[in-house]
Amino acid sequence: MADASLDIVAMGDAIVDVIASADDEFLKRHGLPKGSMQLLTPEQADELYGAMGVAREMSGGSAANSMAGVAAMGGKSAFIGQVAKDQLGIIFEHDMRALGVKFDTPPLVGGPPTGRCLILVTADGQRTMNTCPGASHELCSAALDPALIASASILFLEGYLFGPDKPRAAMMEAIDIAHSAGRKVAFTLSESVCIAGRKESFAAMIDGGGVDLLFANEDEALQLTGRTDLDSALAELRAKVPVLVITSGPEGATAIAGGQRISIPAAPVRQVVDTTGAGDLFAAGFLTAHCRGAGLERCLWTGAIAAGEVIQHYGARPIVDLKTLVQL
Repeated sequence: MADASLDIVAMGDAIVDVIASADDEFLKRHGLPKGSMQLLTPEQADELYGAMGVAREMSGGSAANSMAGVAAMGGKSAFIGQVAKDQLGIIFEHDMRALGVKFDTPPLVGGPPTGRCLILVTADGQRTMNTCPGASHELCSAALDPALIASASILFLEGYLFGPDKPRAAMMEAIDIAHSAGRKVAFTLSESVCIAGRKESFAAMIDGGGVDLLFANEDEALQLTGRTDLDSALAELRAKVPVLVITSGPEGATAIAGGQRISIPAAPVRQVVDTTGAGDLFAAGFLTAHCRGAGLERCLWTGAIAAGEVIQHYGARPIVDLKTLVQL
């Protein structure tokens, strides 16, 4: 097996986040459950965007955010995702490369527009996400670069993109490429809403040995296994994946691997401003430390520190020197 030239290559939604403040009344008026994530048609996205207040635009997408975090911690990362040949696509491409993330997926011509996520942040820091996937769900196997995938120590996949047929087929092909090259595959379930209608596909991938590191929160673990007791859900999952990481929001996180089970509290923060990207940056920190050969506890703390930084400001990308913060 050749030495890896990259730490992590990720596949996921190529999305531009549009973030605005909102109050609870706005959410109720538009029928948006607080703290939830829902998919929108282009028409619904246009209507909600027109009703939003002053907004900030920045590149997003779960796995893309994670790769931005990896790069900010000094890791070598790449991203595979589909944008359209439009203004938002140009913004996404520029932002990824400016952050030091390798991004060479050709833009889509003649299809749906670049995806966007309209994020409404309430005063308590909760984010309500409304996603119009657009071109991101057109990602197909033809966009894969096998040499790029084989060059990374870890292939990181996000659950948001695992539903539609085209990107799911591309992800399964990428898993085969990575494992054939002797690399590891990490997968994040992303959001409990992703499990509905995809449970069998997720389970088949995990049962078939497709995942070496699995990230989930408590609710996702329960939904995926169909259990009502968290310990039994974790016991089922830990038998299928070598490394299992469970996040519990303000309660911290747990990692289970090789007979070890280690839990840590959440990293202390001064003020929670916007929880967008907390899970993405947690995964970035954990995986970056893992690539450096760190033990489970250090991996957990690196993830917690990165997540703690991103929730103290608007947006899902770090704005301070994460290298100094996590000290890898």
